[in-house]
Amino acid sequence: MWELHPSALGLNDGPFAIVGHSCALYPRLPGRDSDRGTPQSLSAVDTCSWDAEGRPPGSLQLGAQDRGPSCTPVQRALLALTPTLEKLQEVKGRVLEALEQGLSQRSGGRSTMRMLPTFICSTPDGTESGDVLVAELCQSHVRVLWVTLTGDGNQSPQLMYHVFEMPEDIPQGSGEALFDFIAQCVKSFLEEIGNPQHRLPLGFIFPFSCRQTGLDKAELISWSKGFRCTDVEGKDVVQLLQAAISKQELCHVDVVALLNDTVGTMMTCSTREKPCEIALVVDSGTNCCFMAESHLLEMAEVTSGRMCINSEWGCLGDDGALDDMLTPYDHRVDQESSNPGERRFEKLVGSLYLGEIVRHAILMLASEQALFIGKNISILATKAVLTTQQVLEIMDNEDGMAKAQGILEALGLQPSERDCCRVQQLCRAVVSRAAAFSATGLAAVLSHMCRSRQLERLVVNVGVDGGLYHTSTRFGEILRSVVGLLAPECAANLMPSADVSGLGAAMVTAVALRMVAQRNKVERLLAPLRLSRADLQRVQALMRQEMERGLDRERNAESSLRMLPTYVCHTPDGTERGKFLALDLGGTNFRVLVVHVAEDNIDIINEIYVIPTAIMQGTGEALFNHIMECIMDFQMKQGLMGEVLPLGFTFSFPCQQLGLDKAVLLNWTKGFSASGCVGQDVVQMLREAAQRKQHMALKVVAVVNDTVGTMMACGYHDPKCEIGLIVGTGTNTCYMEERAKVGTMDGDEGRMCINMEWGAFGDNGCLDDFFTSFDRLVDEKSINAGKQKFEKLISGMYLGEIVRQILLALVEEQVLFCGKSSHKLQNKDIFQTKFLSTIETPGLALVQVQGILSNLELDASYEDSALVREVCQTVSLRAAHLCAAGMAAVVEKMRESRGLEQLTVTVGVDGTLYKMHPHFSQNLQQMLQELAPRCNVTFLQSEDGSGKGAALVAAVACRGDDPSSPQ
Repeated sequence: MWELHPSALGLNDGPFAIVGHSCALYPRLPGRDSDRGTPQSLSAVDTCSWDAEGRPPGSLQLGAQDRGPSCTPVQRALLALTPTLEKLQEVKGRVLEALEQGLSQRSGGRSTMRMLPTFICSTPDGTESGDVLVAELCQSHVRVLWVTLTGDGNQSPQLMYHVFEMPEDIPQGSGEALFDFIAQCVKSFLEEIGNPQHRLPLGFIFPFSCRQTGLDKAELISWSKGFRCTDVEGKDVVQLLQAAISKQELCHVDVVALLNDTVGTMMTCSTREKPCEIALVVDSGTNCCFMAESHLLEMAEVTSGRMCINSEWGCLGDDGALDDMLTPYDHRVDQESSNPGERRFEKLVGSLYLGEIVRHAILMLASEQALFIGKNISILATKAVLTTQQVLEIMDNEDGMAKAQGILEALGLQPSERDCCRVQQLCRAVVSRAAAFSATGLAAVLSHMCRSRQLERLVVNVGVDGGLYHTSTRFGEILRSVVGLLAPECAANLMPSADVSGLGAAMVTAVALRMVAQRNKVERLLAPLRLSRADLQRVQALMRQEMERGLDRERNAESSLRMLPTYVCHTPDGTERGKFLALDLGGTNFRVLVVHVAEDNIDIINEIYVIPTAIMQGTGEALFNHIMECIMDFQMKQGLMGEVLPLGFTFSFPCQQLGLDKAVLLNWTKGFSASGCVGQDVVQMLREAAQRKQHMALKVVAVVNDTVGTMMACGYHDPKCEIGLIVGTGTNTCYMEERAKVGTMDGDEGRMCINMEWGAFGDNGCLDDFFTSFDRLVDEKSINAGKQKFEKLISGMYLGEIVRQILLALVEEQVLFCGKSSHKLQNKDIFQTKFLSTIETPGLALVQVQGILSNLELDASYEDSALVREVCQTVSLRAAHLCAAGMAAVVEKMRESRGLEQLTVTVGVDGTLYKMHPHFSQNLQQMLQELAPRCNVTFLQSEDGSGKGAALVAAVACRGDDPSSPQ
């Protein structure tokens, strides 16, 4: 049950009812007896009984009300002009549907709401400053303004303007004449103020439907409002105006932005502290614009941040969606208009039409002998004899009746007091309906914004302008109240706009200049991270060069790629069987597994053990003792203490392998620094730990790194898998090389898996040209400065830190967070790589990006959030493309080594960055296809490569004699 006291709307001049779900939303006014002149109740006057709940006949259901003899014609007219709450909720649903269709490129042609991008992606932040020109095209004149903004929060802009009356023939003449006239007005204005010669940006207010492809690019879709200039539709109106200005020899005046009056309203009402994100104009026409999430705008090639959308909602209902809302009076107004069947919503709301609706209602009632009985009413057949301004005057509580009498007498209608009262009721009903429909459209926009931003509650400022809103208190009260009823999840603060168009256009122009300046700074900072196809081909060639050197016995020391033989010479063929142990050491967590390889499946049981930091950075003996204790604990729990099982050991650190079960540690990474290990055989150290623990049931048959394990795990499912790739905290690649190409070991037959250790690619300086200032900062502050350089460009351990360094630079350039950093952002590694994955998630609302930044104590606007997203995208895209360049070198090397025209190969891949980042894998694969077009590469995600893969290496080794394994 809806309940609302009349005072909630500020309407205390008559009965007000909201009853049930089919209630009226507008006040009923007391009638006046035409004979005695004494006020009476509505029921007494209209002889139309209300039911026991106070509901008028027909429950106020539009289209279903009682048209029988119990209701008078006046009552039926008022009921027809009074949509119920239920009906308004239905209309809201239709507006939402049209809005979302309009945003979709696939269905935009079917929507009556055009949802036109304005390419305005920011609202004023108060720092705008400088001189701006504005040219405003109006119905009968052109206004030129000079606006000076002082950067004081836009609190005291200085305005000068001149209005130039337009010759009557201009709106119907040629387009050239129109734009020449506007340019002449600009020139005359500048002459009046002393001919300033410094560069002057100009904002152009063009109040017609345009298809914008940029802030300064807009093609006229169609004329309206009485304009019919030739040779303009379908052309860029900004270019037309710029050409006309050039003819006037105003070379220092540049048209930089085009907007309509609705957008101007939004910009005028906006400050950084209180950004305005919606504007509503209800004047001769009506429109609404709002800041939409860019990723929803299929028709604009913008995927980040927000963009102002010009809804052009005056056309709502042109497809018949509002037909059940239309009264006979609306149909007649439409038929007499200059554009029948078009702009149906505008004809219910705009002040150009409200007087005509009232006129037709009076005319029909008079013809039914319900008004002006016995009077000559022929004047009412004349169009425009009753204006909207007169309607608003008649509505007035104090003088309305006197105004009604004077206006009607001037038409020669000789009204009675009852006639005046009924006309006043009609005027109020028509204006109240217009307010309610405007509120319904606004409620739909609010609900869409709330939903698209994934908010439980939206708090937003709405700029409102137009004669109806400013002139009629009743209009504003109903607008505010109905919005509250239809969008209860939103708190909309209605802000009246002042000098909307001129100041708004100046704001748009100034914001555009600020954004251009900021964009130039952003582009300068991010340009080094945006690698061209040629850059990536160069990286690919360098990787290939380093691979060749690393495989060459004589030049191996020159290469930054170790190209280590793994002594894994075969991938799984499906005949492997048995039970195997596997160990996985590659980080702070250590796993022990038992893997049962059967004909149809592989069963795995595993347990995770933590390696404390003290042990990671202690002695090698303590580290391997701890590993051995974990193995024994696991075997005890699984009942395996009495079994001697072949064991595969995944040891994910750089090693030189001297055999399948012999690997010498070259250096620690990933935070490990246990002493006495570098230069030692890690398998032997494990065996010695087993002896110290008196655990004799240990049979290590293979030691591999996680990259080889990934390749083997995927090779079990796909025989074509001959490459392993890890892109997670670190990065590495292995691949099956022709033995004849491996100069660092003897033998020419078959193939050998080569562990590239490609994280160190560039450690010899070959990648220095691709290192940016941000990369150098990250490298210098790392625990292994000058090492693992390729890894520092593409792996998860470093991407977040690269982003942090870029954000700090943008703050210093006054582009981000208003030039204010936070204490947290100064801390190394505070911006985690997982933030990139979250921030770049498709469809993620900017408010959630703001939430992440808020946790870093950063006060981020949505523009800030959009820029942070762009930085994340730039860093992750570079990482994916560099990874693709490296992989292109690998697959091309394999293809050429095998003498193939076309290589078909599968890459087994693992790592959190590859798996969890929303775009990394796609960006990698797309660029790889471009860089290696003669290779058909499939990527197969690994399932437990470091565990299952190690067991499969052991299983392959136990499949038969392996000539590469030491006997």
